[in-house]
Amino acid sequence: MNRDVVTMSFQQNEYSHKKVSEDNNGQGGNPPIASPLNDQQFNSLQQTVSELSSQQLAWVSGYFWGLAQNQPSAAAATPIAQAAAAVAAKPAGKLSIIFASQTGNAKGVAEALEQEAKAEGIAVELFDASDYKGKNLAKETHVIIVASTNGEGEAPDNAIELHEFLQSKKAPKLPNLQYAVIALGDSSYEFFCQTGKDFDTYLSKLGATAFIDRIDCDVDYEAPAAEWRKQALEQVKEALSSGNEAEVVQLPVGQAAPGHSAYIKQNPYTATLLTSQKITGRDSGKDVRHVEIDLEESGLTYQPGDALGVWFDNSSELANAILIKAGLSGVESVEVDGESLSIHSALVSKYEITASNPQFVTKFAELSGSKKLQKLVEDKDKLREYAANTQVVDVLAEKKTKLSAEELVGLLRRLTPRLYSIASSQTEVDEEVHLTVGLVEYDKGDEKRYGGASSFLSQRLEEGGEVKVFVEHNNNFKLPQDDNTPIIMVGPGTGIAPFRSFIQERDNRDAEGKNWLFFGDRTFTQDFLYQVEWQKYLKSGLLTRLDVAFSRDQAEKVYVQHRILENAEQVWQWIQDGAYIYVCGDAIRMAKDVHDALVFVAEQQGKLSREEAEAFINDLRKAKRYQRDVY
Repeated sequence: MNRDVVTMSFQQNEYSHKKVSEDNNGQGGNPPIASPLNDQQFNSLQQTVSELSSQQLAWVSGYFWGLAQNQPSAAAATPIAQAAAAVAAKPAGKLSIIFASQTGNAKGVAEALEQEAKAEGIAVELFDASDYKGKNLAKETHVIIVASTNGEGEAPDNAIELHEFLQSKKAPKLPNLQYAVIALGDSSYEFFCQTGKDFDTYLSKLGATAFIDRIDCDVDYEAPAAEWRKQALEQVKEALSSGNEAEVVQLPVGQAAPGHSAYIKQNPYTATLLTSQKITGRDSGKDVRHVEIDLEESGLTYQPGDALGVWFDNSSELANAILIKAGLSGVESVEVDGESLSIHSALVSKYEITASNPQFVTKFAELSGSKKLQKLVEDKDKLREYAANTQVVDVLAEKKTKLSAEELVGLLRRLTPRLYSIASSQTEVDEEVHLTVGLVEYDKGDEKRYGGASSFLSQRLEEGGEVKVFVEHNNNFKLPQDDNTPIIMVGPGTGIAPFRSFIQERDNRDAEGKNWLFFGDRTFTQDFLYQVEWQKYLKSGLLTRLDVAFSRDQAEKVYVQHRILENAEQVWQWIQDGAYIYVCGDAIRMAKDVHDALVFVAEQQGKLSREEAEAFINDLRKAKRYQRDVY
């Protein structure tokens, strides 16, 4: 029977291993009674293993076991002894990879980097930033940090402590550290890749040396990140090998680790849309949908707080409009990932053709010679604002320009999936997953403009239609493990989604912890999302408190932060009782205002200075008692 094989170096502990016989207790002397080795073989083995580190011993034990399962026994002695002796003679060092991730993208890049390092025979260890002690950097030789940026230039929740430590007086000098940083972000925002830039700056100031330049990746990060990883690992491998390349052997590939779904971003599951039901009123200025998707026998699992990644096709009509602006018929061919496609098909399924971005505007300004756009490019703030509020088709309309198919796709980003906070608990809905989707729509002259994914789910995908999805786990937005812990949830608009999953989960777990929800939207009669459900939970006692803010139901606008301030004494008491605080929704305005309200509550009710109150709220974040899912 043919078996797949994987290239593996003796320098790493990759496979599971069995313990050394407890009868021998790792001591020298005669072989155990049950040993099949003669005295000479046993003593030779003892001499070899006595020179190995604990990590090398663990790996070698796993290697022996793999040989026993898959190789003739007589072939084992010579290669393993020779390779083990080579490792003992000249250790190669280790690469540490640290990821600072909010939604999972940076973690995914770090995990890919780890696997690629292993394939190159590099001893590597992967760390969640929340589990890494900053002082240990002084003991490292090579470190790669993969960092995303949260909100308006903030470090992801799992990296707050490390981020602060490296800019504090406690941070050690790092003259012997070689490092690299790969930063992920969205250039539509002002503080593009800020966390990665921060880590680069802090490490450099501490005396560390970058062995490769930092790369700042935009939302279509996969290709540039892959190329950067390749270059970075070439540098690491050369440095760690020290001229003594580790012997490489082939081991049988085992089964995939249990608990890991086969369906991921690059290999999504083709699910079925069950329903897309409007849950705002007839006269509402918003179109918000409750979407139910059937996961059937996919085996996909999720927890409250996770997100669903949704791949979507663009509107064919929008693709046609863009082709007209570019002077193309739609049948011209382009090559995408080694496949020849018509430019129309490529626009529908491969490229981002709704949301614009500063890079697109800048490139088109140069290509078209538009004076208006060229002037705009000179002012970064105005450029970001323009790109955020102007779709691709409208940028192309600024100046009539004949483009080739290759020029057009060269302007565009690759299509990326949209992440939606999951609005259901699997304990409640089993093989379904629910979303709360707000349709992005606005008027542009006499025409309507729509968001790509939101219009796909709300308008273009029919019930029974197929949609490609994957689960994006979010360990930074999770219910307390203790079901007796009280929670405060702040979720205006579609930010309510994860809290529907939270309450369903707590209901099915018979959790006794108190639950307080702050919800806000425009009007009570038209925009109270899931109103019947919240009132049911309130009546049953599962929802302890419900405070709402409908901004347009009175002359003076009222938002969720105002309700928090009105209930400052009770909010403070809940915090003192150990409550966890969760905030979901708009990062630019709402999340900042809610944060300021919480700081004010701590300042006023806790009799703290402003600085002390800020530190108190920040400590809640570090303790994972203040978690945010904002966008």
